Amino acid sequence: MLKNKRVFDATAQGAGAFGNLPEWDLSDLYTGEDAPELHHDLEWLKSSCKSFSNDYEGKLTLLNASGLLEAVQRYEAIDVVAGRIMSFAGLRYYQLTSDPLRAKFMSDMQDKLTTFTTPLVFYGLEFNRLDEEALANLINQNSDLARYRPVFDRMRAMKPYQLSDELEKFLHDQSVVGAAAWNRLFDETVASLVFYIDGEELPLEAAANKLSEQDRDTRESAAREIARVLRENTSLFARVHNTLAKEKEIEDRWRKMPTPQTGRHLSNHVEAEVVEALRNAVVAAYPRLSHRYYALKAKWMGLQTMQVWDRNAPLPIEDSKLVDWATAQEMVLSAYEEFSPQMAQIAKPFFTEGWIDAAVKPGKAPGAFAHPTVTTVHPYVMLNYLGKPRDVMTLAHELGHGVHQVLAAGQGELLSSTPLTLAETASVFGEMLTFRKLLAAAKTQQERKVLLAGKVEDMINTVVRQIAFYDFECKLHAARADGELTPDQINEIWMSVQGESLGPVFEFMDGYETFWSYIPHFVHSPFYVYAYAFGDGLVNALYAVYEEGDPNFQEKYFDMLRAGGSKHHKELLKPFGLDASDPAFWDKGLSMISAMIDELEAMEN
Repeated sequence: MLKNKRVFDATAQGAGAFGNLPEWDLSDLYTGEDAPELHHDLEWLKSSCKSFSNDYEGKLTLLNASGLLEAVQRYEAIDVVAGRIMSFAGLRYYQLTSDPLRAKFMSDMQDKLTTFTTPLVFYGLEFNRLDEEALANLINQNSDLARYRPVFDRMRAMKPYQLSDELEKFLHDQSVVGAAAWNRLFDETVASLVFYIDGEELPLEAAANKLSEQDRDTRESAAREIARVLRENTSLFARVHNTLAKEKEIEDRWRKMPTPQTGRHLSNHVEAEVVEALRNAVVAAYPRLSHRYYALKAKWMGLQTMQVWDRNAPLPIEDSKLVDWATAQEMVLSAYEEFSPQMAQIAKPFFTEGWIDAAVKPGKAPGAFAHPTVTTVHPYVMLNYLGKPRDVMTLAHELGHGVHQVLAAGQGELLSSTPLTLAETASVFGEMLTFRKLLAAAKTQQERKVLLAGKVEDMINTVVRQIAFYDFECKLHAARADGELTPDQINEIWMSVQGESLGPVFEFMDGYETFWSYIPHFVHSPFYVYAYAFGDGLVNALYAVYEEGDPNFQEKYFDMLRAGGSKHHKELLKPFGLDASDPAFWDKGLSMISAMIDELEAMEN
């Protein structure tokens, strides 16, 4: 039973047009910082980590199949409790990153958990020293143990790169004052930025939203103000990126990782050549995708050249009416319902049980995400809802993540987490369902044109922009290996990928070179961004199978989501007749975007 349910009054934040926007109820995790359950869990975690170490350190080779299963399950139970504590601390912090007490609480919890779990570092290291044949025999003897084979495979993939036990423990202890501390500095700096646009004092999320206003002067003012504020803070952001890139280079060097991207590919359980095939296919498609579309958009807007503040501008024929929250909810749930009543049923509690935090508020973290918390609770979705059509698509996207996380929870804590390459599948599919429903309901060619253009732009942002971001990161880390980078050098790297990806119709205003500095993925999850393009291409191919009328598609689709991280992408896609390692697979997905641009061009004739 959820208690103390609260609904955020959007009117108080000047967002009355959207209705009452929901706010998280975190009591399913803990009722507060002083909750007895939290103190109990901290004590349990401390003693459980210690007893796990006492029982198993130096003894894994002595275990039989049932003994190893018990060790895995005890480790999984510890993972659940630790994840629950940090989910609570993190979600409270992201609601109000400017609150020093919330920041302190999250930092204190991080410190405690790091200290408690240091005795567990031996487990992965010792497990990877088990004899291959002996481990295989144990797995073959026990079907319950065999269920964890994908977890073991991912652990064993790190075997060539693991360090000594002492060094691994040092890195574990040091993490709270290393990457985690720089991540927090970045988050708090971004959340504290203030932008003054047309007499309004705005946080980053609301300022960036002005870039999609109908009025061109407003867009220009917003772009120039964002550039001004970012330029004032570029030295700090450059320091964050320099430090994190160098820290990563040092650790990768000690681990003998062949490339800066290797760790991400391993955690994603995807082969480097598959990512390279994706990247090359997208870059080769720039001229027929982004270059062609933006040239078309410039024509619609009556412009010879486009500025950066025109990229996300609505079309001149587009209705600027905002979408209230109730309408957005109905749009997404009805699209989910038409695909499968089960999908809508899973999504409904997000709206009714305090699982979404939707309003833009001072100090709230920018962006949107779906956080799975732990498999014994449920996910939470964060939005910064401003009533734009893109915000509706963001709702559909994050809700797709939520549905996926609910379904995968049945795998248990160690097997539920989906590699990033597949984590975007349900989210992008949810967007596609919502878009196709709206497109089918379009009453005029003008309405259809606006919807198609919006979808093409979203797909360009998901595929073209994210691969450009990936190239930026690759170049940044390669350059940092040769020495510290000045802000101007990072700016140059950023601009080197922008013109190539967006096309010759663009001019770039003075100050745009700093726009790399506020993108959180570069800081929190190096090389994460290609997962968006992977997910979009995968979903385009999946949706083509769905449109072909496969009678068992829904059943296969839910089986794929329920699998969580228990299967490799080859195994998950096989029932649909798809293979992501085939370079032609990516061209199939990109062709869907190209076909939409074809239709838009045909409307001009």
